[in-house]
Amino acid sequence: MCNLYSLTKGQQAMRQLFAARWDRIGNLPLLPAIFPDMMAPVVRQTADGRELTMMRWGFPPPPNAPPRPVTNVRNVSSPYWRAWLKPEHRCLAPASSFCEYTDGQPKIPHWFALGEDRPLFAFAGVWRAWTGERKKETGEHWLFSFLTCAPNDVVRPVHAKAMPVILTTPDEFETWLSAPADEALALQRPLPNESLKIVATGKRADGEAAPA
Repeated sequence: MCNLYSLTKGQQAMRQLFAARWDRIGNLPLLPAIFPDMMAPVVRQTADGRELTMMRWGFPPPPNAPPRPVTNVRNVSSPYWRAWLKPEHRCLAPASSFCEYTDGQPKIPHWFALGEDRPLFAFAGVWRAWTGERKKETGEHWLFSFLTCAPNDVVRPVHAKAMPVILTTPDEFETWLSAPADEALALQRPLPNESLKIVATGKRADGEAAPA
């Protein structure tokens, strides 16, 4: 389960890679450590084109579940998630690296990226509007979570349970945002081993890359 990631690329890089027509996020600083319940950029499809906007990380929990944000989606057949897997509720969560802690003791953070220069990619996400209290703010919130899958051979020695669903190409972005559910959910698979590497260990933030 991924509960920490980094975004150390600037808005121009995000607009370009994800073909975002609209940028609604204002002046965004680099985010070397994004934790649950924090605000972070997402890309969603609107009637006027793709939009880059800010949302809070973590869906409300299902009934009778612990009262903490649900940051990761694994069981896409669950009725709780089915409504949010329609194209209008899918999104991309831009990232430059993600962190998993070792399963055993001591718990050591390991940062994974597409390369040492932390190229930009996206998690396959879902979003929804929700009314309630988050971070001592009561009202309507836009919330997102992202899919996980079985780990590949790079992640498994560190964290054997899961890894995020990572998208890297314009075709994958388009499929996730607009294709029918069965086609889009075919993307819920591990990234190929050769496409991922460990770029840092022992740190709770990953800010080595310069903005682009």
